[in-house]
Amino acid sequence: MAKKTGIDLQGEGTGILFPLDRVGPVEQATTAFGQGVSVTPIQQVAAVSAAVNGGTLYTPYIAKEWIDPVTKKTVKKQSPIAKKQVISKGTSKQIRYALESVVAEGTGRNAFVEGYRVGGKTGTAQKVKDGKYLENNHIVSFIGFAPADDPSLVVYVAVDNPKGTIQFGGTVAAPIVGSIMRDSLPELGVKPRKNQIEKKYQWNDTKTVEVPNVVGMSVSDLESLLVNLNIDASGKGSKIVKQSPAAGTKVKEGSKVRVYLTEEDEKKEAAD
Repeated sequence: MAKKTGIDLQGEGTGILFPLDRVGPVEQATTAFGQGVSVTPIQQVAAVSAAVNGGTLYTPYIAKEWIDPVTKKTVKKQSPIAKKQVISKGTSKQIRYALESVVAEGTGRNAFVEGYRVGGKTGTAQKVKDGKYLENNHIVSFIGFAPADDPSLVVYVAVDNPKGTIQFGGTVAAPIVGSIMRDSLPELGVKPRKNQIEKKYQWNDTKTVEVPNVVGMSVSDLESLLVNLNIDASGKGSKIVKQSPAAGTKVKEGSKVRVYLTEEDEKKEAAD
């Protein structure tokens, strides 16, 4: 039977799973490819987290700590609560490798992030109405985690009945997960990995380019330097003091490079 995760939010759904006494060959087969069952997004995240973290199922929570806005002191802090070991560490390691292969070489290639060893799985679910599956009406999704050797982040994205595109999770949701991973992992202080399964490119895949170091430069210097990338500048002035992604990061051609500007001491320059 399906169970709630116990997250500290109101109105959590239970999901739908076959009772064990009703599971026969047909139910085993349909459950294996995702039909006849239904889980909530937080159940999905909790289950995948357990599958890749070494096999421990945890109770999820919405916030790590609560801080008083006036005193800046921590009012309450939440610590991880382990429920049970659901698979072995060895099996979890094999799952991580298999799901990293999905992103590097399979249907999840659009979630690939150079240097961060992203693993993940696509999802394409038919929607049900009046007991029947609808035609050309799907919820497409992708759940990813990184780094694959020691996961720090899990991201789940679902899109309800996308229009004007092929309704596959790898086409619609995987690129969104990849973008979130690309921005979030450096902010979390996660360092790039050297050992990564190389991406298997297809003829229609966008190639990657390495982001140069632009800190200390002026905006006018970027035009010839970032030929294959787009600039997203914020702040006042013309001198670049920070950039994201960091120098050396490989991103898709046409990706945005965010630069942060500050005022230059023009009077001092003039005096010099």
